[in-house]
Formats: sequence, C-alpha cells, structure tokens
Amino acid sequence: MANKPFPVPNSTTSFWRSGDLHDLDSYQSEVFPSQVDVVIVGAGYAGASLAHHLLEKQRKLDSKLSIAILEAREACSGATGRNGGHLKPDPYSRAGSALRTHDKKAAEEVVSFEFQHLKAIGDLVKRENIDCDFVLTRATDVCLYDKARDEIKAKLDSLTTAGISAVDDVFYSSERTAEAVSGVKGARGAFSCTSAHLYPYKLISHLLAKAVAEGVNLQTHTPVTSVSSQPDSEGLWTIETPRGRIEAKNVIHGSNGYTSALLPEFQDKIVPVRGICSRIFTPDARPPLLSNAYILRFSDWEYDYLIPRTDGSIVVGGARRDYHHDLNSWFGSHDDSSLIESASEYFDGYMQRHFHGWEESGAKTDHVWTGIMGYTSDGYPFVGEVPRKPGQYICAGFNGHGMPQAFLSARAVAAMVVEGRKPEETDLPMLYRSSHERLDSEKQHVSLTGYDAFMSDRQARI
Repeated sequence: MANKPFPVPNSTTSFWRSGDLHDLDSYQSEVFPSQVDVVIVGAGYAGASLAHHLLEKQRKLDSKLSIAILEAREACSGATGRNGGHLKPDPYSRAGSALRTHDKKAAEEVVSFEFQHLKAIGDLVKRENIDCDFVLTRATDVCLYDKARDEIKAKLDSLTTAGISAVDDVFYSSERTAEAVSGVKGARGAFSCTSAHLYPYKLISHLLAKAVAEGVNLQTHTPVTSVSSQPDSEGLWTIETPRGRIEAKNVIHGSNGYTSALLPEFQDKIVPVRGICSRIFTPDARPPLLSNAYILRFSDWEYDYLIPRTDGSIVVGGARRDYHHDLNSWFGSHDDSSLIESASEYFDGYMQRHFHGWEESGAKTDHVWTGIMGYTSDGYPFVGEVPRKPGQYICAGFNGHGMPQAFLSARAVAAMVVEGRKPEETDLPMLYRSSHERLDSEKQHVSLTGYDAFMSDRQARI
C-alpha cells in the first residue's frame, strides 16, 4: 500500500485554500452509510461535477439515487484546489494531434467539447449566482521562439483546411506585432482565443454544498483504501475505508492522478505527475493592467501559464525550465507535501522579466505550492465504464488540462449511470472513451516519449 499513489497528509497550501475555508471543507455527513447506489471517489472538480449531473439527471427522470462522496483529505484539496484557475480551451494542439492521428470528426469533437465548457460553466455560474470570480476573457499564447510559432501556425492552417470550427475564434499576431499585442518581451508570435478564469475552490464548494443540501452524503477525511475486484452475488461492489465499509451498485473513480491506487490496471495509463504553481502580487493597489490570461512558450519543453486575478494578483504555473530534466521529481510523483526545490524560486521577479510595464511594479511571490495531476498514456482522459468491471466508472486523467474537460465528461458518465446510455450515445469525444483497447495498449507513455526527445535535444546542445 505504501507504494500506491494515495494522497499524502500535510500537503502544501495553495493560494486558493489559504483564505476562509468553506463549511464543507472537512465535513462529514452525520450518518456513515453502509450501502448506497453510487459511490464517488474524490471531492474535486470531477467528483463535484459527477454529483451535480447525477442529481440533475435523476430529477428529470423523477428517480432517486443514494449517493456518497468519499474524499481522502479536505474537499477540493487535490489538483482542482491547486491549479491555475485557467479555463482555457486548446484550439490547435490537441485538435491538431487528433486530426493527424485520427480524422476530422475526432478533431472536431475534441476541440468543440472544450469550447462548450466556456458556455456550460458560464451559464452555471450565472444561473446559480456562484461567487467564484468567473471572468470571460481572451487567452494569449505567446511564442518566444520561432519554431513554436511556426508549428502552431501550421496546425491552425491544417485545421482551417479541414474545416474545424474552433479555429475561427483564434486571432494570430505575427512577429511584427506580437510583442505590442501581448506586452511580452521578445514575443515572436502570438495566438489568442476566448477563455475564462475563476476561483476553482469556490466553484467546487458551491457544487458540493448544493449536492449535500439535496441529500448527497459527503465524507471528507475518508480515504478509500480498496475496492473489491469483483461484485458480489447481488452486484454490489465493496468499498473499504478506515471508517468503515460501504457497498455500492456503482463506483465512479474521480481521483485523477491517484486512480491506480484503487484501479491497479491503470498503473501505466494514468500516472501521477507533480506540478508547481504560484501567486504573485504587487504592493501597489493598482498594478499595471493585465487583461488577458497567458501561456508563455520558451522552448519545446518549457512553458508557463498565468491568469490575472480580479484582486490585481497573478497566478503563474509551470517552471519546467528548472526541473523537467529530473524525471523523478515530477513523473510518477504523488507527493504534494513539499515543493519541487529546484523550481521554488523560479517565480521571483517573473512579471518584471517578461512583461513590459512591470519593471518597477515591485511584484513578488507570496505563495508557491505543488499539486498532483493525472497524465494518461495517450494524452486523452479516460471517461466511461472501467473495462471488465461493469458498474465501475472512471472520469479521470485530464493531463493538467481538466478545467475545459471534466465538467461535461462528468455529465456523460452521469448519463451512463442514470439513463443507461452507452458512451457513443453521449456527447463524449470518441478519443476520451474508456476501453479495453486503450487500457491494453503497450505503447510508451507520451510523457516518457516527450522526455526522451527532450533529453536527446538537451544532450545535443551540451
């Protein structure tokens, strides 16, 4: 059990969890259930979204499911409570890859699904008046070297030729205008698209509070230590926790990077990957204006992302420059209790180095934290029924890109559980669908393939 990727205690404190915590942060419903219809493992973005959609669908069918959410630590204490708050669709990289390896239909599904999240989350926030600092804006992807600009432009051209709809939203700035348009020093090209950012902890806390108010049983500080490998004669799965045993007709795994702790068949398919993030603030109550969200690309292997907060601070994640060469520091690591030491000072002076107008801002880092993501072997999430385990489902493996993927993935799983739909009867992209073919594939993990290429390139430059 010690070698399995279970959440560790004493995790680093992210900015999102550094203020006033929600009443449900360490909540445990009064009754610990012995049997339910559905157990959801994980109380983060996937888990809260699953509960939301399960309740929504059963209301429409006038049915009633008993649902329990089991969380190893506090609510929203995993990857969702540690990300950059960046709800940014990817209009070229993933769609370009899908077009190259599959076909137009697959590419259109992948990119359209991500853009649908902007409206879905925006409508949810408006409809339920959720106080989560949701801002609809543009994200500017800045290339600081020619190769990245040329490759992204080539992908855009191929997607345009194929008639992929989302590329109409992308605005391209050439080398001549990129620095002025983006405000980033040394920009060699820039691409912008519609995006959003928000306070993820507040969004998830709202969804969990609503679920609990509708009868969902929430048990934080209740790690699932095992799930039976087979259902019993009545079709029930046995879920073991330190606080007791629960039997369930359905188990939905929403623990992302920790998936293989309970589903060992995913050991090489969803690998925990450690990342690092920060918050930067200025002593000036009115810092230089930064209206867009950003991605800065410094090399094939080095890129950062950042969002401007409504309080004037900046959340920046990435820092691969200082640790990507050390594979063991990030790939296969499920420990978010300490920083990646080699990158802990990376964010100091960040805004002054890269953005015009910030040189005298006094911007400095006041929070740095780590988080555990789930990276899949083929680069796409696993969503749907767990192969060879009918009644168990998965909604995980979002490759550090879950904000524009997880909410509607959860809706598809809810349709499978409540309405008995098959994956192809939902709006889930084909490439996301969990299958035994994907699970049994012996292809090298894409992160390792990329790492091998990175090390070869690094050695060639030495």
